[in-house]
Amino acid sequence: MNSIEFRELTKTYGDHRAVDGLTFDVLPGRVTGFLGPNGAGKSTTMRLLLGLDRPTSGTALIGGRRYLDLQEPLRRVGALLDAQSAHGGRTARDHLHVLAAAGGIPVRRVDEVLEQSGLATVARKRIKSFSLGMRQRLGIAAALLGDPGVLLLDEPTNGLDPEGIIWIRELMRSLAAEGRTVLVSSHLMSETSALADHLVVLGNGRLLADTSMQEFINSRSTPRVRLRTSDPVRLRVALAREGFELQSAEDGRWTVEDVHAEQLGVLAAREGVPLLELADERASLEQAYLDLTADHARFTATH
Repeated sequence: MNSIEFRELTKTYGDHRAVDGLTFDVLPGRVTGFLGPNGAGKSTTMRLLLGLDRPTSGTALIGGRRYLDLQEPLRRVGALLDAQSAHGGRTARDHLHVLAAAGGIPVRRVDEVLEQSGLATVARKRIKSFSLGMRQRLGIAAALLGDPGVLLLDEPTNGLDPEGIIWIRELMRSLAAEGRTVLVSSHLMSETSALADHLVVLGNGRLLADTSMQEFINSRSTPRVRLRTSDPVRLRVALAREGFELQSAEDGRWTVEDVHAEQLGVLAAREGVPLLELADERASLEQAYLDLTADHARFTATH
């Protein structure tokens, strides 16, 4: 199994508890977005999973085993934690050759991932000449080198142009569709919304949410519809009888809180009120996220 399991995972540094009793699973076949304010414990959690740091207590397992106990770990787990860590004096191909040799990975995979990541034409250039986006692509190529069943990516779209962002989005979705486990940490709500099926949210080292994307948004938002009508007076009266209030919006539109479009459409049809436009308004991931984490951000700006 490629599942990731955290059980009561805790990490303290002196008096600071960076990770506080985390228990959750990251399952195959879907992209899991890993969110939280700065200092929430996301990077520490990934480091603990990869054996780069030791937990104070609890466990972080991949398929029921610690990363350090895995045979041929680069074939099981691919990770991107710091795209800037590659040696600038090496070429992209040499960098991947070293990793392949260390991980017992066939050399043919080097050219395959260079092509897959869009770096084939610059494979013989030194990494120090690479842009941030090119280094990011190289880091992703390194994570894919062992054709692993588990992918851990920290801010994978950092430095990528729009074409690269679309590429990584499609890549992660295709890997998940193949039954792999994909955990993606990001601070970009728009990209997480477009990429992830499931969300895990941390705050001050604690688990705040572990749910599907849609359930997360729905749980943090109030239903609202936006509409246009040629008879707002009659609609206002009809809504008032049912306990709803018609509120003015921009461009000649109206909104109604705590109701769904289907429900309001039935009411308007019953009253014979014409509707020229009717749609549910959905809260964004960013709105839901900020609502949940407002009390857990360590660094906030004052107005």
